[in-house]
Amino acid sequence: MPNLSSTGQQIVQSLASRYGLSTDAVTHMLTAVYYGNGSMAQFNHPEFCGSGQWMRGGMTMVSDLFNNNLKNLVDNLCNDIANELANHQTTPFSGSFQSQSQGGMNSQAQSSGQMGSANSLFVPDPTTNWWPRELGTPTSQGSQNSLRYAYFADKHRLAVTTGGTPWVYDTLDHQIGGFSQQQGGGQSILLTSQYGTVDLSTLPVISRDGTIPAPTSMSTDAAPAESQAAPLESQPANVSMPDVPSDSGTPPKSREDVIETLERLGALKDKGYITDEEFANKKSELLARL
Repeated sequence: MPNLSSTGQQIVQSLASRYGLSTDAVTHMLTAVYYGNGSMAQFNHPEFCGSGQWMRGGMTMVSDLFNNNLKNLVDNLCNDIANELANHQTTPFSGSFQSQSQGGMNSQAQSSGQMGSANSLFVPDPTTNWWPRELGTPTSQGSQNSLRYAYFADKHRLAVTTGGTPWVYDTLDHQIGGFSQQQGGGQSILLTSQYGTVDLSTLPVISRDGTIPAPTSMSTDAAPAESQAAPLESQPANVSMPDVPSDSGTPPKSREDVIETLERLGALKDKGYITDEEFANKKSELLARL
């Protein structure tokens, strides 16, 4: 939750007194409307009987479905908050906002639209816009555990950081629609595009902290992805395996041909394009022809 400025604190006190609410409840709703770009809010607070949703000029929903007094209170409060936000907005809201969060041992948060646009009711957070300035406003952004990302669809760029210098990747022709972190303690993340699931490490690295990395050497201790070999061109999820001669065909010309084919199969298995069982079957088939 962003910190309130002195002006924001004064407005919260005034609204709390006017509506007979605690400052905590008003602050919660102020943040929700702010993250909803001043036109909507998703909230969850005991003084509003739990979770609910507000949309300016639209429907107001609360957990106590038939409590019209509560609906009117939420609607009036949110409209007053939206007006205050508009009067103190220093950069215009853009886009729409959607978010999802997950607590517990593996914390996760995702959002689309512009978050954290400048408003004098809040204290600016220097860590909010951690990506290179020239990328502009992200289409979506989020975090999972220590990893943070920001996706810029119009520029085909993805910025990733684990708290240090940001890495910028070229998303090529992928239309990124989802992000998830691999389980098992690693820091690599998977992307969902029109081609299926894509590993972050397969995307070309554009820069690290504004500097183009050497093509054959990258620091693995600071890299946000679990695997940081030289960037490979991203491929669709459905990848065919190397051809293996059939029983009626001609066997491999040499032992070197077999080894080369096995190495190609191993690379596909490591990237998850084929299963361990498929690899083992093809391996046995190749070795039988030596």
